[in-house]
Amino acid sequence: MKLGCCYYPEHWPEDMWAGDAARMVNIGLSRVRIGEFAWSRIEPQPGQYDWDWLDRAIATLGDAGLEIILGTPTATPPKWLVDSMPDMVAIDADGNPRGFGSRRHYCFSHAGYRKECERIVTAMVQRYGDHPAITAWQTDNEYGCHDTVVSYSDAAAQGFRRWLAENYPDVDALNSAWGNVFWSMEYPDFEAVDPPNLTVTEPNPAHVLDYRRFASDEVVTFNRLQADIIRAHSPDRDIIHNYMGFFTEFDHHKVGQDLNVASWDSYPLGFLEQFFFSDDEKHRYARQGHPDIAAFHHDLYRGCANGRWSVMEQQPGPVNWARYNPAPLPGMVRLWTLEAMAHGAELVSYFRWRQAPFAQEQMHAGLLRPDNVEDIGASEARQAARDITMLGALENDRSEVALLFSYEAAWLLETQPQGQSFRYLELVFAMYSGLRRLGLNVDIVAPEAELDGYAMVVAPTLPIMLSSLIARLGALQVPVLIGPRSGSKTDDFSIPANLAPGELQDLIPLKITRVESLRPGITAKADSGEISRWLEHVETELTAETGLEDGRGILFASGGLRYLAAWPDAALLEDIFGRMAAEAGLSVDKLPQDLRMRRLGDLCFAFNYGTQTVELPETANRDYILGSSRIAPADVAVWKAG
Repeated sequence: MKLGCCYYPEHWPEDMWAGDAARMVNIGLSRVRIGEFAWSRIEPQPGQYDWDWLDRAIATLGDAGLEIILGTPTATPPKWLVDSMPDMVAIDADGNPRGFGSRRHYCFSHAGYRKECERIVTAMVQRYGDHPAITAWQTDNEYGCHDTVVSYSDAAAQGFRRWLAENYPDVDALNSAWGNVFWSMEYPDFEAVDPPNLTVTEPNPAHVLDYRRFASDEVVTFNRLQADIIRAHSPDRDIIHNYMGFFTEFDHHKVGQDLNVASWDSYPLGFLEQFFFSDDEKHRYARQGHPDIAAFHHDLYRGCANGRWSVMEQQPGPVNWARYNPAPLPGMVRLWTLEAMAHGAELVSYFRWRQAPFAQEQMHAGLLRPDNVEDIGASEARQAARDITMLGALENDRSEVALLFSYEAAWLLETQPQGQSFRYLELVFAMYSGLRRLGLNVDIVAPEAELDGYAMVVAPTLPIMLSSLIARLGALQVPVLIGPRSGSKTDDFSIPANLAPGELQDLIPLKITRVESLRPGITAKADSGEISRWLEHVETELTAETGLEDGRGILFASGGLRYLAAWPDAALLEDIFGRMAAEAGLSVDKLPQDLRMRRLGDLCFAFNYGTQTVELPETANRDYILGSSRIAPADVAVWKAG
């Protein structure tokens, strides 16, 4: 695995560049990402390119032995471009323009902006496509950041109408699919359909879901436009995009089909603070991040580009954008780096090289402080580089468990949660975490992925289950768990004629006759834990594997397939997954709360996310390469598997 950093030569005097490059190499970095926000310096006036500074920056970095990932600058169109076509900006759900003054101020659907992107990307790739220092290209930067996937602009409205015409044979089919007879919402033609915003009350959920599908497809084609140009003019270089954490606004699997490498931007402390974690978890892991945040995204994005993935931005210190921004516990930057290695990363790149003393991100730490002195993250990166050299090359292999992840499921459940606390990402994360607490390796894959060869399959929830997936699940000879709300909707966002779980009833004979969303504090005890948030009433002749105190069943099995009709707690998941693992012939390790493990090839990694030393049970055949059986806080142990 290589180490790198994100660098902005345009931010610093040119006489600093060579010294920066030499210091990067001295720390153990071998790659550097540049250029993704530099459009105004590359093209200060329309059609007037200034390549000289970038030529010199690339030459300086390359001469130091650094491999360069060059970003296309389309996330930050310059002011002159926005002024030339003001309607290129996205429009939010309240009808307000997302204007100039920060970044991502464009609408994916705007044809004029796409032409400008085609022009600037072509110019860049033609100039640098064969440069020996350029090892890869990054398209744009963090698609959708700051809620910019879904736009309600005129360009998006026109694009949506074209999308509808391509996906429905005629407007009558659309009216039928959406159920537009309800509330007299029938349309005379596709041109009459507007985006689903500014309605008096909630818009038709089928309309919203199709708009989310359309918006995602716009990201896919926008990325493909750039990827095609890069492949044409720089055919031997990797194409990468940097995804974000806990972000589901577009289908990353579809975008990944046009990438060589999927990468993501890893900020465990910021994500802990900003997302759904409890106050107890936010206090316990304030300086470490929840033990499964980084690993979850490693395993998710490994499934988005044929197994090749990287960390493009790794948090090296306090960030600037969360509600509260503590410093990582000493050792965590090294731990996060080695954990990425344990999950098969090709690269960990730290954001950023030097903390900027100006503009929006001046409070975001880098490897260097603004006064050019090394910060704590630099010394930990240096240690990680030595560790990586000691561990050598590692090969990723298939995990024991496949967890199915659907971006469409996230959109559907956001559109119609039926309960404020039913959050798709939280349920998926809870099941992922439950598997990890048993020491199991997990691959997070699309529902369309090949499932043969896995010992267990878990689908936390799939409201829309295609016949092809149901058939594949039925053919598996391994334990399968299907979570609540699965099969509860048709592809058109309607309740199935035979009720939930729809066609899944062919595999497991049960029917969901009523659902309840439960407010916080309302729980029900199960045989081996508790349920909360969501409860389904099940009609079946099957005997429940797990039931509630009132006698109602919540877990049913038919052959190797199980259906879970409620939102489970950690204890209930441990029981269910433990039973499934035993059936699959998998050995499990019930890990301490703050410890996580990952096996890669013949190596075992253990990571202590706690603030107290953890003692591993000693075994005679453990040959430690790093650390020992006593793992200090924020420390790592690695040994050869016996």
